[in-house]
Amino acid sequence: MSFRAFNHRFLHPAMQGLMIFGIIALCQPWNFFLHRYGVTLILIGLVGFMITIKIPPPPRPDAEGEGHAAREGGHG
Repeated sequence: MSFRAFNHRFLHPAMQGLMIFGIIALCQPWNFFLHRYGVTLILIGLVGFMITIKIPPPPRPDAEGEGHAAREGGHG
């Protein structure tokens, strides 16, 4: 598994989940530790999301052949 595939499959959704967890931690009234670090979790998730969104997803093997045939005007 390449880094692009790992990023697309695991890191990108993990950063989204961390931001959501930070919002939930900030809004819940029961655990003061989570409430105290809720904004920190949101910011870490936001910075991580901004970094992982810049890495392009891995190229699809079936898309390469279709794009080549469409450029040359083949198959119809």
